[in-house]
Amino acid sequence: MSRVGRAPIPIPKGVEVTVTGRTVEVKGPKGHLARECHPDMTVQVQDGTVVVSRPTDLEHHRALHGLTRALLANMVRGVVEGYKVELEIVGVGYRAAKQGNVLALQVGYSHPVNVAPPSGIQFDLPLPTRIVVSGIDKELVGQIAARIRAIRPPDSYKGKGIRYTDEQIKLKPGKAGRTIGGKV
Repeated sequence: MSRVGRAPIPIPKGVEVTVTGRTVEVKGPKGHLARECHPDMTVQVQDGTVVVSRPTDLEHHRALHGLTRALLANMVRGVVEGYKVELEIVGVGYRAAKQGNVLALQVGYSHPVNVAPPSGIQFDLPLPTRIVVSGIDKELVGQIAARIRAIRPPDSYKGKGIRYTDEQIKLKPGKAGRTIGGKV
């Protein structure tokens, strides 16, 4: 069996998990999430845990088994703790500001780039060069953070742009063959 898939998901206090057909709903102190599982996977709530089982040992069933269990575990953790991704803006004059709940980015374009958060996502700015994307849906938090980073990805020569705080940028060397006199 899958090592990930066979591990039961403990349900913390204050969290309610309901399974109706293929839909799994998780309600907790931070909010409510719902997801449809693959029709081949069986999800059951037993003794304060969520158990995912598969019908056969075929390769695609083994893959779906671990995936389904991981997605449901992320839902349970999200409604209890939530998720956050931190982004860092590097560059002279590059900064972010909030206008209401909309994020306005000044990242080297002739105009500010506005990013409106979808429902369930919040933007925090502890510094003008630091963005924190937070919410209860891990998938949505990661996707919005990736979209913000894609507005101005880090430059490979100077490192300017928007990057994850724990991301290491490998800078390329500049032109090394040029001399002062113009002759090589």
